[in-house]
This record gives sequence, structure tokens and C-alpha cells, in this order.
Amino acid sequence: MKLFIEHLVQAVVDKPEQVRVEEEPGENATVYKIHVAADDLGKAIGKQGRIANAMRVIAKASAMKENRKVYLEVIGAKEDVPST
Repeated sequence: MKLFIEHLVQAVVDKPEQVRVEEEPGENATVYKIHVAADDLGKAIGKQGRIANAMRVIAKASAMKENRKVYLEVIGAKEDVPST
């Protein structure tokens, strides 16, 4: 499932090499934290969250086959701030 989500996100962002997915299994559900470049955060979420919601629907439908619950969180990477 982790690789599936990673491929979904890589398809919509400009910097697919910076996509990272963390899997946090729990008792009732698995949380996938999707890290993207700061510039790609808007593309990964989409207007009014439509892209993120579509990815959630696809992931939940895929997880239903295994009777599991999944949650997706899209997180933008912090920009590197030069030290002064």
C-alpha cells in the first residue's frame, strides 16, 4: 500500500524524487504521512483539497479489500532557511 500511495503522489507533483511516505500502523487503522517538496504542497492537495481527497478515496477503496482502515496526511517539507 505504501508504494501504491507513493506512486499516486509522484504522478501529480513536479518533484517526484522528493516524495516520501511514512507508514504508522495502529490497532484500528494505518496512517500514511505523505511528505512532498514545499513547492509541490499545493499540487498534492489540489484546489479545495480535491486531489488529496481523491487519493484518500482510492487508498480507502484499496484497503477495504483487506478490511483495513487507512488515513492519509499530506505534509509539505520545510524550506531550507539559510543560517545567518
